[in-house]
Amino acid sequence: MPKLKTHRGAAKRLKVTGSGKIRRRKAGKSHLLTGKGRRRLRRLRKGDLVHPTNLKRARKLVPYL
Repeated sequence: MPKLKTHRGAAKRLKVTGSGKIRRRKAGKSHLLTGKGRRRLRRLRKGDLVHPTNLKRARKLVPYL
């Protein structure tokens, strides 16, 4: 079986936690921030985990991460 290629775009955006879950950054914090509330922006600061329904897809993109 040949080696799998890592999706480089995904590798830059995803990290694996110690327990094997995949971390991601929340969307919506790059521009048009003036219309978004302070509370919303505070919540966007924190990262999040990849949802279990998307985990299989994420693992396929970054097999060796």
